[in-house]
Amino acid sequence: MKKISFSLVIVALLLLTACGGQKAAGGTSGAPVKITYMEWGDPAELDVWKAIVSDFEAANPNITVDVQVSDWDSYWTKLKTLLAANSSPDVFAMDAPLYLDYQARGSLLNLQPYIDKNPGMLDGLFPITLEAYKTPQGYFGLPRDFQTIVVFYNKDMFDKAGVAYPKAGWTYDDLRATAKALTKDTKGDGTIDQFGYVIDPWDMEPGWSEIVWAYGGDIISADHTKTLVGEPKARQAWQFLYDMMHVDKSIPDPNTTSQYGGDLFLSGNAAMMAMGHWAVPSYSEATFKWDVVPMPTGPAGQATSVNSAGFVIGKDSAHPDAAFAFIKFVLSQAGQTRLAQMGFACPVLKSVAASPAFLQQKAQINNQIFIDSLAYAHMKPVFKGYDEWASVVGDGLTPVWNGEADLTTTLDKIVVDADAVLAKNK
Repeated sequence: MKKISFSLVIVALLLLTACGGQKAAGGTSGAPVKITYMEWGDPAELDVWKAIVSDFEAANPNITVDVQVSDWDSYWTKLKTLLAANSSPDVFAMDAPLYLDYQARGSLLNLQPYIDKNPGMLDGLFPITLEAYKTPQGYFGLPRDFQTIVVFYNKDMFDKAGVAYPKAGWTYDDLRATAKALTKDTKGDGTIDQFGYVIDPWDMEPGWSEIVWAYGGDIISADHTKTLVGEPKARQAWQFLYDMMHVDKSIPDPNTTSQYGGDLFLSGNAAMMAMGHWAVPSYSEATFKWDVVPMPTGPAGQATSVNSAGFVIGKDSAHPDAAFAFIKFVLSQAGQTRLAQMGFACPVLKSVAASPAFLQQKAQINNQIFIDSLAYAHMKPVFKGYDEWASVVGDGLTPVWNGEADLTTTLDKIVVDADAVLAKNK
């Protein structure tokens, strides 16, 4: 992130903003400045951020924000190119697990001096959302919003099959039995076209990490030197998932999922799915009735994951004060309220998470479940080399899910290869 350059004028402006004033903590001597904010997302999210930027610019008339939104893959390619050319955006979005790779490369501005100038700024945020961004040198990023994983379920599909809706306190055995009851060949042609449950078996976040933790396993050691997905309790979780996919056939394999365009729940081909709040806006347009329920309880208890999209500032930004003013606004009551109303994510500001802006949205579902899930959430791991490590695990297991490789021997190899990634990223 950016180097810090505070003048007495800037400090005064920041204090005015902290006290509720409408002036900006902007560029040098209050001169008009333009900053860029870059993030991943779909076109609908661009509309979200244009609305937030409009609010920010009204309160900070000397700062203009150019919002740039790209799809996930294009975003990271573009960002790496800009960083290599020393021309990064002023503010850009950061997926928490990737944060330390960028921070360790010296690409990010240390935000701690700004935070120190704004006492209490972080007090109202959910503490677990801050953990990913802590370093011994301070915060080089801050959470923008968060995602907990819950189970979405198709009420119409349950009603048609005469199956009771899942309830809080259900178990993974209940999930398996329910998924099996809702897996059907609706056309009678010998091919399953309605699945009981769907997860993304490649990424740990929407599905498999929750099962591993619920079975008493873990993913990586606390010091990030050892991969734990091959330990005995984790293997029990993998076997459970494997059996649902290949014995019950209630979870589609990756090849089958791809034939439906990737989202079997929205297409009406899956009764349940592990997912985060990012799906709510698009699902609010679904033609069927649906709701959400907490993740099931396993032999070791209940577990879900929590991950965040965060803000960082490019180290070489020409306007770090204006960039921080933008971050501060989005974390304020006004900014978080606007973000919550758009429905894509859970607000990190506790007061907004408890407000109608988040709890009463277009989709008539129990949004409180996403917040309550923090009580048993595990933070998605954040460590150097995450992207390469995740590819070793995700790509390594894909042949198993497609029925082309043995689970036990594959896990043995994955652990060795994943540990090698950790070793070179110490």
